[in-house]
Amino acid sequence: MKEEFASILITNFNKGKFLKDTVISCLNQNYSKKEILVFDDCSTDNSIKLLKKFKNLKIFKNKKKKFKSGPLNQIYGVNELFKKSKGKIIFLLDGDDQFKKNKLNFLCKKFKTNKDLKFIQDQPYLKHKKKYMLLKKKYHIFSIWPSFYPTSCIAMRKNFFKEFLKYVETKKFPNLEIDARLSMFAFLSKNFNIDKKSHTIYNYDESGVTSNYSKFSINWWKKRNEAFNYFIFLNNRLNLRFSKSPDYFITKFINLFI
Repeated sequence: MKEEFASILITNFNKGKFLKDTVISCLNQNYSKKEILVFDDCSTDNSIKLLKKFKNLKIFKNKKKKFKSGPLNQIYGVNELFKKSKGKIIFLLDGDDQFKKNKLNFLCKKFKTNKDLKFIQDQPYLKHKKKYMLLKKKYHIFSIWPSFYPTSCIAMRKNFFKEFLKYVETKKFPNLEIDARLSMFAFLSKNFNIDKKSHTIYNYDESGVTSNYSKFSINWWKKRNEAFNYFIFLNNRLNLRFSKSPDYFITKFINLFI
C-alpha cells in the first residue's frame, strides 16, 4: 500500500529540557514519507541550539511574539507551519511531548483505508515525574461537547484543517487552545473520532500553559466560559442549534463574579 506523505508540526517555546526527546521520537518513526517542521516562538532557553544539531528538520524562528496569550501564539505557530507543510496527513505535536515509534505508520494506514476519516485523536500516556498512566477521559452527563485529548494526540487530513481555519478565530478566545477548537469543530461537523490505542506520550509540564488552568480555579472558569462562547460561535456559523445545558448556566453564573 502506497504511503501518504505526512507532516509533523511541532510548536515550541522554552521546552529545551524535553525537545531532544520530542524530535528523536519523530525521527525514529517507522514511516518513511514524512517531514518534520518546528516553529520556535521566541525561546530564551537552549531550544534553537538543540534543534540545529538535528538534520532533516525544517526550523522556523519567530522574531516577535504576536500575542500575549499562549494559546493564541500556539495557534499562530501551527498555522504558519501548516502553510509551509506538504503532507496530506497532518500530525500536531507540542515541544514537550513524544510520539511512539509506530504512530505515523498506524494512523496513516487508518486514513488510507478509511476515506471518510478526517480527524482522529489517540489516548495518550501521561508522564509526570517519571511515572506513566493512561490518560482516560470520561463523558459527563451534562457535557455538550466530547471529552478530548491534548494537541499532540491530534491527526487529521490536510483538507479538514483547511476547512477548520475558516472558523478558528485566531485573535479571539485567548484562553482556548487549538485542541479544544479543533475537537469542537470535528464534533459539530460529525468528524470526531478517538483511537483507543495509545500512540502519544503527554508530558505534564508544571511550567506549561495547561498548568495555569487547574480545575475549578478562576482561570479554569474563565477558560470554560470561553469554550462555551466558542462553541456557540461554531454552532451559529455552521447553522446548528445550540442547546444550553446546566453546565452552561453554572459557568455563566460563576463568571459574573470573577
